Amino acid sequence: MYVLVLNASYEPLHKVDVRHAIRMLVRGVAVVEEAVEGRTMGRFPVPRVLRLVRYVAMRWRHGKRPAWSKRGVYLRDRGLCGYCGGRGHTIDHIVPQSRGGTSTWENTVLACGRCNGRKADRSLAESGMRLRAELRVPRWDELFGR
Repeated sequence: MYVLVLNASYEPLHKVDVRHAIRMLVRGVAVVEEAVEGRTMGRFPVPRVLRLVRYVAMRWRHGKRPAWSKRGVYLRDRGLCGYCGGRGHTIDHIVPQSRGGTSTWENTVLACGRCNGRKADRSLAESGMRLRAELRVPRWDELFGR
């Protein structure tokens, strides 16, 4: 279970595990905005959302695009296969890695097992498949929203 950490201005910053969240509460750097009903960890409620007490400047985020990650591709594509629209489970490279394709936002899409196997290490034209998904860099809020 992960806990969403908000800046003092209520902007999403990142997610942390529950143990890290409790340590933030113990140190007094955050307060609970939303908690799991009826569950506590010591004297603290188990948090779902924390808010920092002091504002943290997010200069690192402005002007920078999010780093590519498998989890990010899953969130960007909303868990749906980029070829058939079913539930996606694997990452597929549009230009296969065996042909020099890299793991970038513009070259990866979420795929179901059937479509990933059907495309294999071929290009879209060779496989006769079409992309339904838009290959783009996701917004920060897509990666850190609840």
